[in-house]
Amino acid sequence: MKTNLALCLLVLTMLMCVSCDQKKTESTASDMMVRIAELEIEPSHFEEYKAILIKEAEASVRLEPDVISIFPMFEIENPTQIRILEIYANEEAYQSHLKTAHFEHYKTATAKMVISLNILDMNAMDTLTMSKIFKKLDL
Repeated sequence: MKTNLALCLLVLTMLMCVSCDQKKTESTASDMMVRIAELEIEPSHFEEYKAILIKEAEASVRLEPDVISIFPMFEIENPTQIRILEIYANEEAYQSHLKTAHFEHYKTATAKMVISLNILDMNAMDTLTMSKIFKKLDL
């Protein structure tokens, strides 16, 4: 099951590596920083956590030009198991993201809700296909 989850997350990584409007950054694909955050949330705080995370993800993508993806999801059979696909244009974009008001609010507001957090640093395997993926979506 973990292998299937890893495969799904890898596919999502490729899907989210290009924004819907094909925005370009000065960084190259090899500069990108890709992470998967694995979180377990206290069940009694799940709805509150979800609302805060959705706002943070939206603000990050909208306000930060080099945040390519903050894509939260949860396991169908165990909703308190959260995964967040994070893609930044480069390390500097990630470091800048950590200092934003919306991220700082997310971290402080949800600190008591998080049971565990594990960060997986990833590398994209097929950067040549990334620019074609969103062309298939009719958003």
